[in-house]
Amino acid sequence: MMSGKIGDIAPMTELLKWASAGVTGLGLFVGTWAAAADQSGPAYRYWARYNSLLEQKLRPMFIFMPGQNITLGQLGAAFFLITVNVLFSVPFWWAILLLIAVVPLIYIENLRRKRVEAIEEQLDNFMIALANALKTTPSIGAALNSVASVITDPMRQEVDLALKEMKVGSTLDQALLHMASRVGSRQLDSALSSVLIGRQVGGNLPRVLEATANTLREMRRLEGVVRTKTAEGKMQLYVIAVMPFGLLLGLNQVWPGYFDVLQKSLVGYLISTACVGCWAGAIILARKVLAVDL
Repeated sequence: MMSGKIGDIAPMTELLKWASAGVTGLGLFVGTWAAAADQSGPAYRYWARYNSLLEQKLRPMFIFMPGQNITLGQLGAAFFLITVNVLFSVPFWWAILLLIAVVPLIYIENLRRKRVEAIEEQLDNFMIALANALKTTPSIGAALNSVASVITDPMRQEVDLALKEMKVGSTLDQALLHMASRVGSRQLDSALSSVLIGRQVGGNLPRVLEATANTLREMRRLEGVVRTKTAEGKMQLYVIAVMPFGLLLGLNQVWPGYFDVLQKSLVGYLISTACVGCWAGAIILARKVLAVDL
């Protein structure tokens, strides 16, 4: 009979455990939502600023997603992690929480870089197409309008937006400057500068654009060569940067408590701080050495 009672109690205990997890997560979510709903409180102001920051980063990439969708996903993941940690004691939960906070921004920045690289790959063809269009029409606005129908995204999106700005009253110079500031690419800045300067100075603008396209193509080839030569060094940098953490975990598994002396005295804290500082300084110095600027 005792074994039967114990068998009946075990499922109830498991059910109560998961019910408490759900109640804890719901309570944390409701409490945070109530704090964020108060428009006069600091939580709401931070919420609004963070959502605005996300939308400002997404809008130049023509991604019109509300920032609160990402923020709600982060909050849900954070609440789930905290609830699981309260019930089951997740190791290094604070590191996972930090990842939840920074991964969306890193992902958005990665999307922006890929978009800039895609625009730079299309740039020489865009300049050649614009030069050919200018051979048939003297108007740069009309040439841009004809080029927009033969190029692909993401460059077409930028040209279409520039044309729309011109239709609502912006000048050609303003539309091109807005495009340059929106994309944030040095190569695009150089290309659009050649268009603006050639338009103001005069002369054979199609020939200038063709020369600019050839220069940009050669610069991209040289950047590819440099990127290939420095790829091995960057991989070594990543391995060396991660190696200390692997050694720490390995030594702590082989000899538990091996590093306790560094956590129980002022000298240990000073040594740990100095080691972390040297590690960070070495990584920064290595990155500067490998960051070859053409």
